[in-house]
Amino acid sequence: MPQFQVATQRNTYPAVVERGAIDRLAEFLPPGHGRLFLVSTRDVWQLYGKRVLSALNARPSETLFFTGGEENKRLTHIEQLAGQMAENGADRSSVVVAVGGGIVTDMAGFLAAIFMRGIPVIQIPTTLLAQVDAAVGGKTGVNLLAGKNLIGSFHQPLAVLVDPSVLSSLPPREYLAGLYEIVKSGVIASEPLFRVLAERRDEVLAQAPQVVDHIIAESVRIKAEVVSADERESGLRRILNFGHTFGHALEAETKYTRFLHGEAVSWGMRAATYLAENLAMISPADGAAITNVLDSYGPIPSCDRIGRTELQVRLVRDKKTIQSRVHFVLPVRIGEVVVRSDVPVAAVQQAIDRALTDCRAA
Repeated sequence: MPQFQVATQRNTYPAVVERGAIDRLAEFLPPGHGRLFLVSTRDVWQLYGKRVLSALNARPSETLFFTGGEENKRLTHIEQLAGQMAENGADRSSVVVAVGGGIVTDMAGFLAAIFMRGIPVIQIPTTLLAQVDAAVGGKTGVNLLAGKNLIGSFHQPLAVLVDPSVLSSLPPREYLAGLYEIVKSGVIASEPLFRVLAERRDEVLAQAPQVVDHIIAESVRIKAEVVSADERESGLRRILNFGHTFGHALEAETKYTRFLHGEAVSWGMRAATYLAENLAMISPADGAAITNVLDSYGPIPSCDRIGRTELQVRLVRDKKTIQSRVHFVLPVRIGEVVVRSDVPVAAVQQAIDRALTDCRAA
């Protein structure tokens, strides 16, 4: 299985995509490291805790738990975890190991970024969404009621260990939520990846190893290349936000309780595609191909009682908004997107209305 290098100004690290990658954890620990702090949720740890501990070969460690869920991705829990680390003798030689989904990787990464002004972290993502997006690239953070990931830091890990074998334990809804992020990767940078999702749906849904391993590896490759070119989202990395600008608004408006992150991104990709159609930026055929693939892996929860005006207010509060100008990532063809901040309000309103109508009818 492949290994991709993420090369940033501060460090270069591997993103390993391999069945059994968890068992290689000890290979990626830094020389002379101190106590290890394993951050997870109890349900994930019940599934993989013994395997992680076995991979550490009796190295001293403490396991720290917090309650999962997007609504719990808050500073309060970071403070609690940091307090437990201090009580258990953490110092600047300590290493955080994140074992879990995207919320765990974001939270544990942020904890490592700020504890004693920064200690190393290794990411072991156990959901598909975390494997192809959250764990790679060094974005860490927590939510505010006002918006998603408004408090955070760029903190690159020592390594990301992506083990596709863990996906068999995912609930179907969690697996589908991760597939939407892979759809995103195809739309922004790889028509061949998009075609696999469109043409081999049954194999993807059945988690056929050859197909699943391929689409994960391609998504990680794309993310690694984009992050290597633009670590801090000053240019190219913005394309990774396709579907996220609209999707984050949907998550915040529903207080992070109705939609999984990938489901919100699916809705956001639909809205962004409709916006591109309104602006005559994408052909009707390519626009329909995107929404058809999203439909084929859907539906997502209903958008009942969600208003367009409220979502527009959320868009302005998004962390990617600069001087009140919302930056939209819009597809021009499958495999290519552009960033636009000069979009007429009326076109945005029409796109939101159309996407909400689809969601309510699903």
